Amino acid sequence: MHIETWLLLLESVLLAFTIALLLLSIKEGRARNALLLEVQKATKTLTRLEYFLVVAESMDEAKKEVLGSITGRMPHGGDIRRTREIVAAIRKAAKKGVRLRYLLPRFPDRLHIGYHYSRAGAEVRFSTCPVAHDLRYMVVDDRVVVLGVPEAVGKAEATKKGYRIVSEGLAAVLREHFESCWQKSTPYEQYMKEVLQQSGATPQSLARELSIDPQELARIVSLESPAGLQGS
Repeated sequence: MHIETWLLLLESVLLAFTIALLLLSIKEGRARNALLLEVQKATKTLTRLEYFLVVAESMDEAKKEVLGSITGRMPHGGDIRRTREIVAAIRKAAKKGVRLRYLLPRFPDRLHIGYHYSRAGAEVRFSTCPVAHDLRYMVVDDRVVVLGVPEAVGKAEATKKGYRIVSEGLAAVLREHFESCWQKSTPYEQYMKEVLQQSGATPQSLARELSIDPQELARIVSLESPAGLQGS
């Protein structure tokens, strides 16, 4: 009986030790998974930062013209600072005499970026071209192309990474696409007026929703709408 008691105690200790190791292994596994997720997030942030840096650097090198087809989402989090850097690059290029034109999808919330790009010195239009919703590219001086790669293929996801390609042939193809959409697109000020009329919102409430200066909306409302503005 004494030996049996000791064996039972030993078995209980071994069982407790096994359970402790199992719990420790589960905890370690969770910690490892959490670490991998953090690494993935860090990698994602770095690649997005790389894309914004490539865009800003390419605009800084522009001498004549920049064409861009972008998603134009309202920025959040770290993208707010990056968007400010892009706006500063647009303003700098415009002061050098570079012509900058941007196509954005015809969605009301994209007016936020349209407003900032337009105020910085770019020409902005809103397009219904299907490809403009998920394809993002920039052509610099008909020679340099910056392609943005989305998170998921075929979806209007955030841009994950950018590639800078020196190719006059690719630049020519993208220019042809851009010009085709540009002619059928709606200028920034006209689209702002249309959104005001269709939504029934006041300039003040729309300005709050889009996070833009109310005076900008007041200026646009006061403008006349000459015939033939769209597609001019």
